[in-house]
Amino acid sequence: MSTSSVSAKQIIRKWYVIDAKEKILGRLATDVAKILMGKNKIQYVPYLDQGDYVVVTNASKIKLTGKKVSQKKYASHSGYPGGYKEVPFKKAIREKPSKIIEHAVKGMLPKNKLGRQMIKKLKVFADMNHPYESKLKGEVK
Repeated sequence: MSTSSVSAKQIIRKWYVIDAKEKILGRLATDVAKILMGKNKIQYVPYLDQGDYVVVTNASKIKLTGKKVSQKKYASHSGYPGGYKEVPFKKAIREKPSKIIEHAVKGMLPKNKLGRQMIKKLKVFADMNHPYESKLKGEVK
């Protein structure tokens, strides 16, 4: 007997739409990361990107549990002296709600070329409008 593994030519990609309205950020991010990696497929192998495309809508209506709404901060550093910045969650959700979901999902993907390839299949929008209606064939999760 031999084990059959999937090749890059055999990968079939689907499109999923996920509505983030009233969903918890971390729980949504884990579901999205699984789809992007292809872990929801039978023939999953960690060395191939066989994940599907994910369109997340209503990113501005995402929820956090506990006191995270007032305590959570997003930190960044430009690399220059004095280039450290912290943005509180409340300000980030007002200005760029799509970045919050992208940041959470990116942290759950591999930190290598494969992960950078996977994150490109994630499309996040602050409201219900998105330009990918033609790609979808009734696949809504």
